Amino acid sequence: MSQDKKSFKPFVAPETNMKELTVKSILVGSLFGVIFGAATVYLALKAGLTVSASIPIAVIAITLGRKFLKTTILENNIIQTTGSAGESIAAGVAFTLPGFLFLSSPSSAEYFNYLTILILAIVGGLLGTLLMVPLRKALIVNEHDNLPYPEGTACGDVLKAGERGGDFAKTAFWGLGVAFVYAIFQKILHVIAETPYYATKQVNKFFPSAKVSGEITPEYLGVGYIIGPRIAGVLVAGGVLSWLVFIPLLSSLVPPDAIASQLVKLGYLADITKAGGKGGWDPVAHSFADYSSAVYYAYIRQIGAGTVAAGGIITLIKTIPTIIKSVKGSLASLKGGGEEGAAKVVRTEKDLSLKIVGLGSLALIVLITVLPQVPGDSILQKLLIGVLVVLFGALFVTVSSRIVGLIGSSNNPISGMTIATVMGTSLIFLSVGWTGQAFEPLVLVVGGMICIAAANAGATSQDLKSGYIVGATPRNQQIALFVGAIVSSIVIGITVKFLDKPTTEMMQQGVQHAIGSEKYPAPQATLMATLIKGILSQNLDWQYVFAGVFLAITMELCGIKSLSFAVGAYLPLATTLPIFIGGAIRGIVENKQKKANVAPNAEEEELSKGSLFATGLVAGGAVAGVIIAFIAGSDGGERFLNAVNCEESIVHNLSQDGYFLLGTVFFAIMGLILYRTAMKKTA
Repeated sequence: MSQDKKSFKPFVAPETNMKELTVKSILVGSLFGVIFGAATVYLALKAGLTVSASIPIAVIAITLGRKFLKTTILENNIIQTTGSAGESIAAGVAFTLPGFLFLSSPSSAEYFNYLTILILAIVGGLLGTLLMVPLRKALIVNEHDNLPYPEGTACGDVLKAGERGGDFAKTAFWGLGVAFVYAIFQKILHVIAETPYYATKQVNKFFPSAKVSGEITPEYLGVGYIIGPRIAGVLVAGGVLSWLVFIPLLSSLVPPDAIASQLVKLGYLADITKAGGKGGWDPVAHSFADYSSAVYYAYIRQIGAGTVAAGGIITLIKTIPTIIKSVKGSLASLKGGGEEGAAKVVRTEKDLSLKIVGLGSLALIVLITVLPQVPGDSILQKLLIGVLVVLFGALFVTVSSRIVGLIGSSNNPISGMTIATVMGTSLIFLSVGWTGQAFEPLVLVVGGMICIAAANAGATSQDLKSGYIVGATPRNQQIALFVGAIVSSIVIGITVKFLDKPTTEMMQQGVQHAIGSEKYPAPQATLMATLIKGILSQNLDWQYVFAGVFLAITMELCGIKSLSFAVGAYLPLATTLPIFIGGAIRGIVENKQKKANVAPNAEEEELSKGSLFATGLVAGGAVAGVIIAFIAGSDGGERFLNAVNCEESIVHNLSQDGYFLLGTVFFAIMGLILYRTAMKKTA
């Protein structure tokens, strides 16, 4: 291995002195962290999915750097390093912390405030970066040939390609522009329907209450193209099973009153004698306006929760050999860390000191213990939370880094690690007699901070790999990651709270939070809350959860990755169907390339026109969604949006079906633009 280390030469030689950690690079990187952090929150709350932001940030940084900022390759690397921290922390926050709204403890929702979200995001983000400092040499340097870190390597290649020249950023900006224009027509003017659907009636003898729908947004089309036909196909398969198998079957077998009683039990309907709730219950006629929604909320979400939990744990079990190997390797590396004298350390090997890691970890425990915003009734409770966060953090940061080194950040089983943390913490609490509603928020805090730390550790690892390839100074990258974590956390909390504001229509229906509604279902956060409530209060419908568990096991036995299928089974089909269409377009493009004997390598794939355009669609659609949510957050903004809304007049002229068809045509045109862009040869 030492021979390999000696033979590896970074793009910028260690003895070269070049501008790197500058005010300019930190400010631009922080700006990207804010933009992509907000976009990731939006995407994670809507679809329960995220995509890596490092490559698009690197592409934009190179373009801006060449034309306006006159940045060096090492400054561009600091820009993408600082920016990527926002995206990873946003994912961890959106996957867990909205769970405060869904816990059974009456005081839990009080913790869903800006200050608590900010503190937990910063602590989790800093922990993920801190614990990666001693692991860098073991995993990034010593394992350079064994752990490819796909996004990190691709990002390093992008930075090197940018240094050599090339105009590939135009495609990403073109995608961004298309997504923005489409979002204006869809989310502001409402010329394009948001979710066209076709549903059969409950009285249909052949196929009752089946529903096919699609939230036809640019970001879902882009996500589908990026993840590819295989994962997109498995995702939509879960949705097909839920919406076209389970829902028609259950609506045929289960009486309406039993469905309504189940909705009352879960809190989706106030009382069986009162109209409303999920699915629009009519107590006089003993029927629902929308049976498919009623069955989905009554049963399918719990079956899906079991499937996701099992899928996450199975993914984690599969990586146990990797976990053991990574922990052993990291310990061995730490023991041998003091061999080289400090004076001989070259620029590209300079990390932050281990004293900073130790003192920083202790400081985080103290912060968790003393801050009143962190749940807990006594110093002892909060101290235990702090210790558990650092212990679980040390394990799962190592695991996360090793896994993303092999399979990439997009496939990192963070949900599985968080589920394992939540279950482990719940069992520790049960063993010391801490049961009941009061302890639910404490478990979520531990799970939330580990999720954020593991997500940020994965992204940090990719950034350090990019830095290793281009010849960056690790210490400068680590400082940039701390800055990025703090700055982006400030805006992530604001974004989460803004997206949670209910519209006037929601408030009239008695809905207090937009998160948890059809608008932002927050699937992962709902699952974490369901598990915590189930373990601590023993009030979970285990029969549905276990049906989901064995559904995940069935998928694994069929040779299918159960976690992707599970997320599809849990989410509405409206989310997974447009993602599948994006994946299908990628499949068609790859098939045509195969026939033409074109076989791009990993770097060419990341820099292909299709991938860059899809990245632009995701960024443009998600950022437009956040901007429109901010506009709708004020009374004046909401009045403006209502004034320019064309939906009523179009439905009046074309009918509801005509309006849906018009939206579908627009989505097809966007899909065609993506296909034609992807088929163009990359320069």
